[in-house]
Amino acid sequence: MKSGKRKTTTNLTANFAFTLEATCGKARAGTFQTPHGAVQTPCFMPVGTQATVKTLTPAQLQQTKAQMILANTYHLSLQPSAQVVAQAGGLHTFMDWDQPILTDSGGFQVFSLSALRTIDDDGVTFREPRSGSLIRFTPEYATQVQNDLGADVIMAFDECPPYPAEHSVVERAVERTLRWAERCLKAHQRPDQALFGIVQGGIYPDLRIGCAQALMTLDLPGYAIGGVSVGEPANLIHQVVEITTPHLPPEKPRYLMGVGTFRELAQAVAAGIDLFDCVIPTRLARHGAAFVGYQRVNLKNATFRTDFTPLDPECHCYTCAHFTRAYLSHLVRSEEILGMTLLSLHNVSVLTNFAHQMRLAILEQRFAETFAPLLESKEIIKEN
Repeated sequence: MKSGKRKTTTNLTANFAFTLEATCGKARAGTFQTPHGAVQTPCFMPVGTQATVKTLTPAQLQQTKAQMILANTYHLSLQPSAQVVAQAGGLHTFMDWDQPILTDSGGFQVFSLSALRTIDDDGVTFREPRSGSLIRFTPEYATQVQNDLGADVIMAFDECPPYPAEHSVVERAVERTLRWAERCLKAHQRPDQALFGIVQGGIYPDLRIGCAQALMTLDLPGYAIGGVSVGEPANLIHQVVEITTPHLPPEKPRYLMGVGTFRELAQAVAAGIDLFDCVIPTRLARHGAAFVGYQRVNLKNATFRTDFTPLDPECHCYTCAHFTRAYLSHLVRSEEILGMTLLSLHNVSVLTNFAHQMRLAILEQRFAETFAPLLESKEIIKEN
């Protein structure tokens, strides 16, 4: 695909469309139209696992310029339950967020809760860590829960294999993921929700390419790259994305799941990714850390106790406009909740703005030049 400004619109379903506005190399700027508004891409999506982005109100979240957020199917199915959310009018009403929402299917919990689950070809049985009760997740159940939750974008139920894992183990996970995607598509009932497929395959190029090509036959409205950021080196994440992305349809949104460092985001966009999410900005904030430039700073550091300058003089978020590093350091050291809120507001603002700056650079045909320091990668994946 040649670089340059261009505008092509693909009607993904009756309720969704994707407009490709410009490319710069493989990097893309577009607009993803959903029932709850348009999302300008590249876009960073904050994670609100339990129908809340931790420590932030919806009004504060809007201040960060977040366009689209995530919630988690597995956790919401346990508390408060999909039925309660549906009775409330769906996630948007329940959490007072009238912009687009994406729900993960619970596939990541197949990885993260591996000690508390058993898996077979039909689905996954989880042991709930608090009560000890058993919860059965199948592709049909995961889809039904997401239909009840009412997010704009829902994800197919998949098996996310660990790293490291033998080729044969990952191959079985890919086979399950493909069969489960077909079952999710058959179970999907709501035309106002876009079902995205998830490409698995670990670090094995043949499995990634094969999974992507097989998923394309389902003609879904969007596709994600899953199973990264599960313990592998950062450079391998980049290689997985570079190997997989060319096999995803260019006329549909591409989503990289679970990455959130500046380098990972820039490299993902350079490879042609449109959407990405991560818990990093709020998790760092809860531990007293903030993004300044492309670095992380720890506000517990003694040097900040008498530093009366803004957290980041170049940032225009509420936190940087009103509070000094000394005050933020005081809040962190005192374990005040306000410190977590102010740092979360800042960190989310930084990543949403970073995505916006990448978009502008693509539109202005200067992406590679502007983000050159972040685009270097040394490690490669060897062919299987």
